[in-house]
Amino acid sequence: MKRYFITGIGTNIGKTIVSAILTEALEADYWKPIQAGDLEFSDSLKVESLISNTKTKIHPEAYRLNQPMSPHLAAKLDNVIIDLNKITLPKTTNHIIIEGAGGLMVPLNKEELVIDLIKKLDAEVILVSQNYLGSINHTLLSLESLKVRNLKVKGIIFNGDENKASEKYILNYSRVRCLGRIQQHNSINKEVVLGYKSIFKN
Repeated sequence: MKRYFITGIGTNIGKTIVSAILTEALEADYWKPIQAGDLEFSDSLKVESLISNTKTKIHPEAYRLNQPMSPHLAAKLDNVIIDLNKITLPKTTNHIIIEGAGGLMVPLNKEELVIDLIKKLDAEVILVSQNYLGSINHTLLSLESLKVRNLKVKGIIFNGDENKASEKYILNYSRVRCLGRIQQHNSINKEVVLGYKSIFKN
């Protein structure tokens, strides 16, 4: 069973579309442990609307928070404390795609971050990167944080406009594998997800 944790170098980087594509490509289960805000159209519902296979199971979130903000603050407003001991991997024999909230260093409570959740779940990381001024720094810092904590990295997926020079530098310096790239789309639908399915089969 493959267990992949999808994280990004920042917010609105494309974690959910990457999660949907990988879920479809692997016919994997999908799980977002912490959803902060947008409960009526959560990332779980978005992924469910984008996949076509009948094998995937969408597992319920461990925490559903009302405000679209950092999980530790959203939890405080809901009078909840996010307890990593209460976030347990869903029981499944299928591959599972786990989508994080924000980036690696996003706080979940007073002492723990998303990166601590990854370690607890013992998942292999797929990092979503995007080219913008500063993205080399953000990508390499993310990879360095994973390395320091001895977390396994499957590879990087680039989302958005291509920048060959930036991507080459990131890959050469980090020696992390590029798993593929996704172009920007005005609207994401099932056809777009299916179009990328073959890229991520392996």
